[in-house]
Amino acid sequence: MFHLKRGQPVLWYFGGMQKIAAILTVFCLLTAGVKGQELRNTRDLPDSGGLRDAAFLHRSIKAMTDIMVHDIYSPPVASRIYAYISVAGYEACRHADPHYRTLAAQLRGLTPADPPTPGKKYNYSLAAAHAILVVGKSLVISEEKVEDFHTKILREFRDAGMSQEVFDNSVEFGKQVAEHILAWAAGDNYKQSRALPKFAVTDDPGSWKPTAPSYMKAVEPHWNEIRTFLIDSAQQFKPDPSPPFSTDTNTRFYKEAKYVFETSQHLSAEQVEIANFWDCNPFKMNINGHVMYASKKISPGGHWVNITGLACKKAHAGLVRSAEAYVCIAVTLADCFINCWDEKYRSTVIRPETYINQYISESWMPVLQTPPFPEYTSGHSVVSAAAATVLTRLFGENFQYADSTEIEFKIPVRRFTSFKQAAEEAGISRLYGGIHYMPSIKNGLNEGYAIGEYAVLKLRTRQD
Repeated sequence: MFHLKRGQPVLWYFGGMQKIAAILTVFCLLTAGVKGQELRNTRDLPDSGGLRDAAFLHRSIKAMTDIMVHDIYSPPVASRIYAYISVAGYEACRHADPHYRTLAAQLRGLTPADPPTPGKKYNYSLAAAHAILVVGKSLVISEEKVEDFHTKILREFRDAGMSQEVFDNSVEFGKQVAEHILAWAAGDNYKQSRALPKFAVTDDPGSWKPTAPSYMKAVEPHWNEIRTFLIDSAQQFKPDPSPPFSTDTNTRFYKEAKYVFETSQHLSAEQVEIANFWDCNPFKMNINGHVMYASKKISPGGHWVNITGLACKKAHAGLVRSAEAYVCIAVTLADCFINCWDEKYRSTVIRPETYINQYISESWMPVLQTPPFPEYTSGHSVVSAAAATVLTRLFGENFQYADSTEIEFKIPVRRFTSFKQAAEEAGISRLYGGIHYMPSIKNGLNEGYAIGEYAVLKLRTRQD
């Protein structure tokens, strides 16, 4: 993964009015400050109706995010969906630029898909959106919501004046890629894991217990059995062990729990805002008297996928470069959840809420609602560090951006000077929220940075 160089030559061959149109297109892009915009495969430009940029890719990913929020997918399951739809989108549009290469043989179990038919004209923006939505529809509950959005997208391509030939070729190619990705996805052990036994809560005082208000069962205790994407196994980046459980006030474990409790007593308004900004709890149970109702939010992985879209738009990334960014983030985050969940259900560490209520303060409540799975390590710390590492490689170290992800959940924009700054804030937000001890945050960040560095070295999306 690397940046497109500024001033990269653009080649095209047109005659007459088509040549004038092409020159005007390049002039407009340059005067708008667009860097590295992909302008290759322009042979189908007259039939594209101007729909060759990344707008429909971004919209399709966002539509799938909204549907996952609606369907309340757990963070690990959501990461799986993001990975497969992003691979489908990338493999469907990478042919628009010969500098990009397939992920076949790079991702575990992925074989090469059939390429576009020589001599046929394609609109790769349409092919990518179609592939994303065909795959997405097969992986979510709300198929009708995907279908409604899909129908709207196809209508927009038709109404833009695209020729029937290009439309049909693009849809057929997108479908072909989608079917290939779905066949690959079917072998990742996800369906088999649905029938595995639930996590058995024990009387061990140091082991995780369900927490109020809904006392939900432990989420995805067998996620370490899902096939990985880039890493060799779920145990490849095993973190340092958690401090041993103890109720002795002189031990590290007790002191770490006391630190969570004491921190919660002196939070500033901004620290509370930070906790809520990075909450990313897909299913928060609310209680009002005798009434219980759920509020839905984006998952941690979904938050970073959205940041990826924001970065692409700020960098004026074209279709293929945007698809590259999404797929690099998505497969890395999917591996993060597999690796992190392996540790969660190996150590099964008790949550601060349970420990503090039993040994420090019976009435204490965390700022955030405690998620329904073991404490160690912090999943948000792992995925944030990994995502920051990959995005830094793609967009640079001092990439400033405004994160508007949470606006739709009535949480204000936060601004960052780098992806790493955002990752570190996401990690410490778990302390402010009262749902993680500091070793889980620090070791989780280290775990994520290691996975991110591995992904950067392992994944090759460019021919150079």
